[in-house]
Amino acid sequence: MFKSTDEKVTTDLIETLRDGEKGFNDGADKLADTNRSDLVGQFRAASAQRRDFAAELEQLAKTYGDDIDESGSIVATMHRGWMALKDALSGDDPDGVISAAAQGEKHAIKEFEDALEADISKNLRDVVIRQQREVTAVASQICALDAAHN
Repeated sequence: MFKSTDEKVTTDLIETLRDGEKGFNDGADKLADTNRSDLVGQFRAASAQRRDFAAELEQLAKTYGDDIDESGSIVATMHRGWMALKDALSGDDPDGVISAAAQGEKHAIKEFEDALEADISKNLRDVVIRQQREVTAVASQICALDAAHN
């Protein structure tokens, strides 16, 4: 079945956002019992942001009649595999959790950049630009935390 560019881009972004939602939520769980429990609220807020952004893209796709593939993209699947390995290596070490989150954020930013390079509709582009701005703000905070500990 042929997928429009909007449908492909939306599918990839939704998978990336879902990965971020889960990653931040899992990270918050790991940080809760460490000396970095002060970051739990920030990680939970980022998780909620990603959940809301994925839902917004799903709703937009439905208005166009797009069928978002629930199995996800190859890129997102590969990233989830890498994050699972990184997660296993980082264990409960707060610096490892922050570093894994920073890597995930770098991936998310790249996905948004790729989406904006694609030939997508104006409505989708407007949503992606707004979401990218907010994702980049969170990524900057997480990467700053990571840089402070490395």
